[in-house]
Amino acid sequence: MTTETTQSPSVEEIYARTVLDIGIPPRPTILDILARELRSGEPDFGRIAQCVSEDVSLSAGLIKTANSPFFGFRVRARTVSHALTMLGINIAGKAIAGVALRNAFPASPALERFWDASARIAEYSGHLVGLLGVREGIRSDDAYTFGLFRDCGMPVLMRKFPAYRDTLLRANANPDKRFTAIEDEDFPTNHAIVGCMLAQSWSLPEEICLAIRHHHDFLLMQSGAISLPPASRRLVALAQLAEYIHQQHSGMNQTEEWAKLGMASLSTLELGQVQLDELAAQVVAHSAQADIE
Repeated sequence: MTTETTQSPSVEEIYARTVLDIGIPPRPTILDILARELRSGEPDFGRIAQCVSEDVSLSAGLIKTANSPFFGFRVRARTVSHALTMLGINIAGKAIAGVALRNAFPASPALERFWDASARIAEYSGHLVGLLGVREGIRSDDAYTFGLFRDCGMPVLMRKFPAYRDTLLRANANPDKRFTAIEDEDFPTNHAIVGCMLAQSWSLPEEICLAIRHHHDFLLMQSGAISLPPASRRLVALAQLAEYIHQQHSGMNQTEEWAKLGMASLSTLELGQVQLDELAAQVVAHSAQADIE
């Protein structure tokens, strides 16, 4: 007589099922190609350029990134191959991931505003690194990438749960609770967890994934707990400062997050109020000049 045993699902199976249930966009094929080329030791720029060129939006996005004042190249890229050469594979890969993220969701007025705000926060974050210097291994392109992906769980949840936008309004207005705690009251997960899962499934660096997971954990930021590595803590602080500058300058999308995370962010970045005001003026002026160019 034989008995059948039922094996419990593995962690990988549970993870895959959760990704499927929530509706996290699958990792774009071009990122797999880039990863293989990087592992080869001698990336084939021609093959990568050919694959990128097959997607008009990726091509345009990569060229636009290379020509952005953010990088300050004196020569303008006119082809995908040229953009790849100018940016290098690592930065080009992050730029392509950012374009692919936006393309993964249907266009809508609400999401257009969301992406525009994310892009501005990403730009400000990268420029802050230029002003403050590289610390904990975080470069401008790392901060820029985190700015783009920090809230990427939100469009996933907007698509999954029609009532999610009402929850966002309450979370934005709550001065005491952790933002994600408000989401957890209404749904089985929150945008920080979903965003971290997306970043992991897209193979973003671990410090970015952890920063996405904990970017609303003001108690963790305040305590300086070792469970959040210094590189991740710096990413959170840079983006929080960038968001504060953006909200103060634009007067749009005001939230309570600076009240919760501002002091910890300034402490992480070793900044005082006077320096904050000076930095904000520099970042806004740089952005305005970039818009003109």
